Amino acid sequence: MAVFFFGTSGWSYTEWVGPFYDKAERMFSYYSRFFKSVEIDSTFYRYPTRSQVYGYYRSSPEGFVFSAKLPKVLTHEKKLKQEEGTKNDLLRFLELLDPLHKTGRLGAILIQLPPSFVYKRDRENLAAFLELLPAEYEFAVEFRDHSWLRNDVWKLLLDRNVAYTVVDEPLLPPEVHITADFSYVRWHGRGSRPWYDYQYSREELEKWVPRISEMSNKVGKVYGYFNNHYHGYAPENCVEILEMLGMALPEQSRVKERIVRHNAQKKPLVYERKLEEYVIRSAPPDLRNLLLEMTDEARLERGGDIRDEEVIIEESGDSHISANIRKYLIEIDLKERTLLHNCDDWRKGLGTKRICKHVCKLFLTLPQEQSLHVLKNIIEEKERWTFKYQ
Repeated sequence: MAVFFFGTSGWSYTEWVGPFYDKAERMFSYYSRFFKSVEIDSTFYRYPTRSQVYGYYRSSPEGFVFSAKLPKVLTHEKKLKQEEGTKNDLLRFLELLDPLHKTGRLGAILIQLPPSFVYKRDRENLAAFLELLPAEYEFAVEFRDHSWLRNDVWKLLLDRNVAYTVVDEPLLPPEVHITADFSYVRWHGRGSRPWYDYQYSREELEKWVPRISEMSNKVGKVYGYFNNHYHGYAPENCVEILEMLGMALPEQSRVKERIVRHNAQKKPLVYERKLEEYVIRSAPPDLRNLLLEMTDEARLERGGDIRDEEVIIEESGDSHISANIRKYLIEIDLKERTLLHNCDDWRKGLGTKRICKHVCKLFLTLPQEQSLHVLKNIIEEKERWTFKYQ
């Protein structure tokens, strides 16, 4: 039987205060009372500091394991190309994680690739990068495009003992492929506005029990992380599947029931899911008015015309939002106050900090409360925000 390391992707979410946390303090200490593993989400956006990594080590209990996402500078910006210095980037990242690695607290490192990373163009970049990976670390690759689902890719991963990341998401099928001596699973959610605001039903999770059993019979470890973080759904669903596997502890079941009771008292947010039928004038007046402070009516109308399936929200947290819309990238960093995009109309509006239809679409797609929060912050502190073109 394999060893299981199940948890959530990230832990410091303010929307978990109430359903999961009592208050927004010492979140990790509380989290580690109920789960023995977590996927560090913040490393995707920036390298951790040495003091942060030592802090992870000092604050985690014995036996706790951290998996970590490879920084997006390697995957999304440099597309794993060695000629752009990804070998040094990788070594720098591994050196920073060394305190966790030496003490047995480092799990797998997730190489999450963007949807624009496709087989025909980027296979050689991936193959060359995999050759750089030190054998003493565990690595998993998460693809976001169907072109990678092929036998020669499974063999490529198998030859390097790199795990194929099994996913539950709208983009790819939940296929199980064993390519390493461990398995790595991520549950993103199935919603469309956005994926991550999704609560798995019991019936949906039950279908995962035989898949996980299949993995556990073939590998020594199974890492599993829930990324459907809104409203505390991630810890709730994580405990629920542990219960189905017969591995949940009494305290885990109790905290799950707390989340269920809390959310039962809240009126759920309802999102319009057929954006091809979306009429921009039906948008809430406060959201519409804020958008019109940063753009014009025509761009707002064109943003509303973009179809739902053309929007891929990769990350949507308290401090970072990342999306692809019609293959264009949008990155919002609330801590650094930067908004990055790469369409030509966006470039033309940088001088006046005017937003384009793609950015309008993103704010129309995110949960209303999140869009209002971000837009108000940008408008009220516009001089402190930097708009960038990539």
